Amino acid sequence: MGEQIYALEGRDGIRCTWQYWPNSKVAATRDVIPVSIIYNPRKEIPGMALVEYEPVTCQKCRSVLNALTPVDFSSKAWACNLCMTRNQFPPHYKSHISETTLPTELMPQSTTMEYILPPNTIFPPVFVFVIDTCCTQDELALQKSALQQSLNLLPTESLVGFITFGKNAYVYNLGWTECNRCYAFRGDKNYDLQMVKDQLGLVGNDPRGIQAGARKFLMPAGECEFTLNLIIEELTKDQWPVPSGNRPLRCTGNALFLAVTLLEIAFPKHGARVMLLAGGAASYGPGMIVGDKLIDSIRTQHDIKNDKAKYSKAATSFYQSLALRASNNGHSIDIFCCAIDQIGILEMRSLSEKTGGYLVLTDTFKSDVFNLSLRKIFSRDDTGALQMGFNATIMMLTSPDIKISGAIGPGVSLKKKSSFVSDIEIGMAQTNMWHVGNIDSQTSLAFYLDVTNSETDNKRPFAFAQFQTKYQHSSGRMRLRVTTVKYAYSEQGNISKLISGFDQETAAVVMARWAVSKSETEESIDVIRWLDRTLIRLVKKFGEYQQDLPHTFRLCREFSLYPQFMFHMRRSQFLQTFNVSPDESAYYRTLLVRENVTNSLLMIQPALLQYSFENSQAQPVLLDIVSLKNNVILLLDTFFNVLIWHGDMISKWIKLGYQDKEGYEHFNTLLQMPRDDAQIILNQRFPVPRLQETEFGKGPERLLKAKVNPSNVGTGNSTVESGNYFTEDVSLKVFMDSLIQYAVKS
Repeated sequence: MGEQIYALEGRDGIRCTWQYWPNSKVAATRDVIPVSIIYNPRKEIPGMALVEYEPVTCQKCRSVLNALTPVDFSSKAWACNLCMTRNQFPPHYKSHISETTLPTELMPQSTTMEYILPPNTIFPPVFVFVIDTCCTQDELALQKSALQQSLNLLPTESLVGFITFGKNAYVYNLGWTECNRCYAFRGDKNYDLQMVKDQLGLVGNDPRGIQAGARKFLMPAGECEFTLNLIIEELTKDQWPVPSGNRPLRCTGNALFLAVTLLEIAFPKHGARVMLLAGGAASYGPGMIVGDKLIDSIRTQHDIKNDKAKYSKAATSFYQSLALRASNNGHSIDIFCCAIDQIGILEMRSLSEKTGGYLVLTDTFKSDVFNLSLRKIFSRDDTGALQMGFNATIMMLTSPDIKISGAIGPGVSLKKKSSFVSDIEIGMAQTNMWHVGNIDSQTSLAFYLDVTNSETDNKRPFAFAQFQTKYQHSSGRMRLRVTTVKYAYSEQGNISKLISGFDQETAAVVMARWAVSKSETEESIDVIRWLDRTLIRLVKKFGEYQQDLPHTFRLCREFSLYPQFMFHMRRSQFLQTFNVSPDESAYYRTLLVRENVTNSLLMIQPALLQYSFENSQAQPVLLDIVSLKNNVILLLDTFFNVLIWHGDMISKWIKLGYQDKEGYEHFNTLLQMPRDDAQIILNQRFPVPRLQETEFGKGPERLLKAKVNPSNVGTGNSTVESGNYFTEDVSLKVFMDSLIQYAVKS
């Protein structure tokens, strides 16, 4: 079954918790883990069909004709596999269709395909850069260099806007070539749409006239390249004086307001993205997160918990309203945070979350995390198009006995209540349509389903679900991707069939997303207890044991890893806030709910590879303290960080310079292997993880020791081969023993 699960993901971009669905609501409740689908609406699928015509749809439920549809060739009709309505083929289909001559959408391999939709109007993508000029001279120089490189990667037809901010915000006129010309806006003033239009000279009610007037602020990259490079070269640090003991005044909120408003005026409902490069927290005007006095530190977890974060609520409300405006117009907002201190991701996360924009967190504009991630946004596919989709609307349709409880992931609900919607609410609920401003090959949403059938035996052998994703391709044309899947119902009492179809990896990610969603409104300890209760119910239902005899407990292969995933989830930075700043918590949680199953699982339970003289290739080893041996090199991949760790003996040999001596070439090769593997990870992943190389006893080693299972540590502090290891965490064995005790209890 495992191969079938991965094959379905490769063919359709779909993972489901259960491959055989419960046939009644009672059965679904007893199965503990909800029927859920994680869908990647823009997964790169080799050989996917692409056609240039409009799809044939059901006259009742608007589902699209697909490869799983029953067809009556004699009467030239098809039955919708969702609502069972009988539909006639359009005339141009009737004249050609037969059992041997099928249109592309009826081909067996076309369960996922894309339509290029009319009209042929092309809307080039729009990029508005919002630049922080309150950084140090060195940081500003790095920012300028990265910007100039990025501009060279833009398609020449794409439109570009440029806004800078310090105490005030400046919108640049890119059509004025004689000198730098910009429109200044006060950083502390509350502007509205009309005030911005008046100040920029975009008056009147004719959309075409306004768009023409906005052309000087949003110009094709090929036409304004020289002017824009000149503006960037002449950028200087914000001239407003900063008294000793004060922060620079940053009007980040107003700068973003101007970018969102400019796009709303000129290109509503067209694909566009705002790209914010910030070197510190907003300290001035609407959306400020911290005061200008350095003595007033930015809010902590303790301040938020005790409602003492002075600016947090107002800032959060301000950025949420901006996010909704951007999302309603099909625009996304990317945030690149490059500062040692917090800059307000907690308050600003909705800008990225609700629009599908990117969020990158690092400590300086010099880091590879920033530079490589910024460059990767503009990477191209084999056809030369940018690997991003804009202004996406996702609609989900289901069989009559399946309702949609909600979705957790990037985007916003379109609040379209229909017969497909359940009364149960999870995440973005009460709708079967969602909007995401930006989708890429990794973007994924988790859809939670409710089996509503009350009968013991379901009369339909299969459940069907269809996803319709309409988005603007980077070429400027609108496309519709249609994915249709079917799942067999399991018979009442056939538990072995149900077990064989359990996808524990997807189940772990689905529950992790749900836990993160709950943690926004509940205390972390309450969410952890909810996860524990769910886990106990699951192993009690599917484990094999005799009551009150823990030694008889067995868990089958399909469920064996799930408790381990939950063990790591409980102690992860997604639920534990100790020693994690509010910004870091928000950053980690935002990325967890947008990534695919493989990446999300890596965040929950990191991968650990071992390099040694005994093996010529890297060997996966247990994420356990016993893996930290003196004579090995370890590579830890947590998704956010990649750490290369040298054991004590290895680090001593390096200090003695053995890798450079003749006859020790094999040692030099061993040292190079994890670096090469780490580079492969950096090249493939977005955002680019932080790469560190450390050794036994050095500071970054704590990243590794914080993730491993403390198996050899007793109740007191212990010493292991890799040195002293102090922790209050329980080991996986203690956790499993406690779980089994609860499971077998009568």
